[in-house]
Parts: sequence; C-alpha cells; structure tokens
Amino acid sequence: MSVILKHEHYLEVSGEKIFYQHLIPQASETKKPTILFLHDAIGSVSQWRGFPDQLVKRLGYPAIVYDRYGYGRSQASSQKRDKNYLHQEALERLPAFLEALGLEEIILFGHSDGGSIAIIFAGQVPRNIHLHGVITEAAHVFVEEITLAGIREIVELAKQSDFLKKLAKFHGDKTDYLFKAWHKTWLSSEFRNWNIEDYLPQITCPALMIQGEDDEYGTQKQVDAIVSQVQGPRQKLMIPGCAHVPHYQAEEEVLKAVGAFLLWRDKILKP
Repeated sequence: MSVILKHEHYLEVSGEKIFYQHLIPQASETKKPTILFLHDAIGSVSQWRGFPDQLVKRLGYPAIVYDRYGYGRSQASSQKRDKNYLHQEALERLPAFLEALGLEEIILFGHSDGGSIAIIFAGQVPRNIHLHGVITEAAHVFVEEITLAGIREIVELAKQSDFLKKLAKFHGDKTDYLFKAWHKTWLSSEFRNWNIEDYLPQITCPALMIQGEDDEYGTQKQVDAIVSQVQGPRQKLMIPGCAHVPHYQAEEEVLKAVGAFLLWRDKILKP
C-alpha cells in the first residue's frame, strides 16, 4: 500500500473558481493515468470521505477529486439549471477543467450524477484526451419512478429534519440553492424524458458499472441498459445489501472490484 501526498488547490476555469485535491502515490513503478472523481448531485470532495485516498493508497494511481462549479469549496453559482445541466458539465466544464489542469491521460470514476457525467463524456471524448477507462456507481441514463420517489422522500426529510443543516457543513451558503436546483430539475415535467442512452454506443474504452441491489434511486435496468449498449470491454457489479452509495456502504468490495477491473483492463489492452 502506497503512502500518498495530498495537495489542495484552487484553479480558475473559464472565470469559475474550482477547488480540487491532487492525490499522488509516493511509490509508483510506472506512469499511470489519473483517476478523476466526479461526485453526486449534492456531493463534494469532502463527501467522498476517505474513499479516494484508500483507492490511491491501495492501487498506486494518482487522482484528482474536485468540487464542481456551485458545490463544496468551489465558487457559488446562481445559474438557472435546465434539463441539460449534466451535458453542460460533461461537454463544456469537464473538458475545460482538464485543459486547465493539463491532464490528458485519465480514468473517470463517477457516482450518481457524476456517473451520468462520466457516461456523456465517455461517449464524446475530446480529441486531446486519452480515456483509459470509465467506472460508474449508481449512474442514471434515463428517469425512473423510483428515482423521483427517492427525491421526493429527501425533500420531505429536509422539511422535517436537520438534513439541510448537515448538508451545509459541506456546501455552506450554497446549500439551499444547490438542493433546490437538484430536486426541482429532476422533479420537473420537462425532465421526465431525459435520456442519455444515445451516448452509450460511442463508449469504446473499458468500463465498470457498479450498483447496489437496494439502490433507492434506481433499478438494475440502469446498469443493464449501460452494459448492453456500450461497445468496449465491460464489467457489471451488483452488490447485495447495498443502496445508493457503494463506495461508502460496501467500500471494501468496491475497492477490490476497481483493483480487479484495472488489472483486467491492463491485461486486455496489453499489445
């Protein structure tokens, strides 16, 4: 297991101030692509907890963990959100962030909204980027009723508990805007036909799709749709007794699965 160096930075990208962590394994025999972590709909760098650190220590890959615009320690946003907000993140903001970092060799690891962003990006990879692989947890490619029911439940929970107060520990005064932008977008009538399956046949890099069998925001139909339509080598992992956050609720299993996937990726791509 490697010792890691952790550096925290702010980077201005297209006029937006973005916070990120750079995790660097001290002992790495070969140059490896950087794993870029994409958080969920109301997530942040801090809400990954120690998972990225553990993955970097165990596997020896460098990583970037960042707060998207409007989240966590990045600049606040007052931008009106529409049904294409995930496309904007994947096709505009993420490429601009990578360019500002000077990063070209990457593996994407996306959770929930971050998984959907990873899928869109992987289906339309910029020419200057070498995407070595994509890993998703609880990604959505279309809207299901279970997703909407789960969001409605969280909205009610926020009214009756200190949920938003706890969320504010990560997002500060951005919390109210961020929470409303998320649930109002997903619960809007125009979002019902949101679908990103068109991007799946364009994905040719190795892919690992992870989902908890008890995910309260999506069914196995999401994973099956992805696995059946991507064109590159792929693996699927459904985790029993696990809900929407596999890297927290089944951390050890996810760490092992990612390690095995990356070894498999190296093997099948070896010249």
